[in-house]
This record gives sequence, structure tokens and C-alpha cells, in this order.
Amino acid sequence: MAQLLGLVLISFFLTAILMVPFIDLLFHLRNKYKKKIETSADEYNPLYNKLMHGKDNETPVGGGLLVIPVLIILSLIVAFFTHQLGKELLILILTILTFGGIGFIDDIKKIFADFKDHIYPGLQGRWIFLLQLVAALWVSLLLYYVLGINNLYVPIFGNIVLGWFYVPLAAFIIVSFANAYNISDGLDGLSTGLLMICLAAFLALASTVFDVTLATFVGIWIGALVAFLYFNIFPARIYLGDAGAYGFGATLAVVGLLTGKILGLTIIGGLFVIILATSVIQVFSKKFLHKKVFPIAPIHLYFRYLGWEEPKIVMRFWLAGAIFAVLGLWLALLSK
Repeated sequence: MAQLLGLVLISFFLTAILMVPFIDLLFHLRNKYKKKIETSADEYNPLYNKLMHGKDNETPVGGGLLVIPVLIILSLIVAFFTHQLGKELLILILTILTFGGIGFIDDIKKIFADFKDHIYPGLQGRWIFLLQLVAALWVSLLLYYVLGINNLYVPIFGNIVLGWFYVPLAAFIIVSFANAYNISDGLDGLSTGLLMICLAAFLALASTVFDVTLATFVGIWIGALVAFLYFNIFPARIYLGDAGAYGFGATLAVVGLLTGKILGLTIIGGLFVIILATSVIQVFSKKFLHKKVFPIAPIHLYFRYLGWEEPKIVMRFWLAGAIFAVLGLWLALLSK
């Protein structure tokens, strides 16, 4: 435990030291290409534009591009010196690199904006989803064939062996959490705070089953996130960006899958599930019923629409996330 806490502190201080010059670099790049950056305004959603006015244009994007390398490098260093460089860690690193890379393709337009005097449009949503699906299937196959994970534990019913059906189920969960996290990354500090709460629950769960590799990875991740959150809470000095959002969401799902507690993952990450569900309901209702279920989605923007201040929404979502995490951890420990 002392070693784990030390790694949390090292990760925190290293990220904190690097964050200020990194933010300055992003500001420099943003100012350099300021006239050529397209705004993120959606002409078909004026309400969204009103609620989110100024965020993407005034604050640099790309915090994940610092946190991800810190997490990977520290994890590899610790694994090398403790002789714990196993398949589990490599799958975690592969996940965050692959999904982070997909997000970075889209982040380029927010950071650099220009290639030879032409605006870089980024990837269309369908291509992002397709890349995510391919990456998720790849990771799921590794979980199934390399680590031999193919089961689901459900309280009352007990352990259920899914066999090959585990692969599409795991891929669905990974893609869902990647997009849920990205959608939740709309208010200052919201997604990062919720992620830290989820990781704290999984850290406790990994410690109870003596999964040193997973506990170390999660502990280093928490330390880096604490430093990032300092600069991301209201009013934010930096945003995570798609690289961090997709990478963090997908890797959170893989952390849950590695514990074998899929139901626990769904409950511990309950706020992410609710945020994604409200967006999906809104999309389907507009497409097939030609009307909106909510004035605006996802749900955290609905509270903004009701007039709640941004810090109030974030803090209360954190509290709700903590309750979900405790409930999910309790159910997971009951099923040990």
C-alpha cells in the first residue's frame, strides 16, 4: 500500500510540473492559428450554442495528450523494475493508445487547425465510430483469447460463462464507455471527477483480489488525474480533448472487464451510463418520432438549461457518482 501511495504522489507531482508549460504550449498553438480555427457552433442547435458559448474557443484542448504519456511511461517503468510487465498491462496500454489515437485525429483541428493554409475538417462521426468498433473488437479478442476472460457474474444467478459471445459484449461496453465519457466531457471538471470516483472504486476492488498490476495502473492514473483536475475545474484552463475522452472512457471499460465484474462496471460508472442513455434517447426520438424527449441532452446540459450554475451541477453529479460507485463496489464485493 505504501508503494502504491508513493506512485500516486509521483504521478501527481510529475503531471502537475508538466501541466503549466504544456498549457502554455497549447495557448501558443491556439493563438498562432487563431484566425483559421473553425468554431464548434452547431447551426442546427442554437440552444446548445447558447449554453456552451465560448468554451471551445477560449480554452485550449488537449489535456489527454499529456496525461496519457505520463500514465503509460510511469506504468512501464514500474513494471520493468518490479518485473510485472504482463499481458494485462499491455492490453490496458494498447487500449488507451488506440482510442487516444482515434481521438487525436479529431483533436488536430482544435490544436493545430491548419495544414498548408487549409482548415483540417477532422473525421466524420461515422468513421470515428467505425474505428472505435474495430479497436474495441481487437481489444475484446485479446481479453478473450490472451487472458481467457469469458464470464459474467450476476448476483443471485451466479457466474455465467458467455463463451465467444463475450467478445461482442465486451466490444459494445468498450465503445459505449468511450462515447459516454466523451459526451460527459462538457462541463468543467465533470468527466474527470466522475472518472476518479470510478477508478477509486476499482482500485479498492483490485486491491481486494491482489491484482497488483491493475492496482498500480489505476493508482498512477488517479495521481495524474488529480493534477489535471486542478486545471480543469471551473473555470477550466484546459480541456481534455477527444484523445483523452475516448482513451479514458475505453480504458475505464477495460479496467472493469479485467475485474470480471461487468455489472459492477455498469453501476460504478452509472452516471456515464445515464449521460449516454439520455443522448441516445434524444437522438432516436428526433430521428424516428420527429420530436424531442428533453429540451436538450445529455442530462447535465438539461440542468444547465434549467438555470443551475455549472459548479453546482458538477458537484452534485460527483456526489451521485460516489453513491453509484459505493453501490457498485458493494455488489462486486458480495460476488467475490
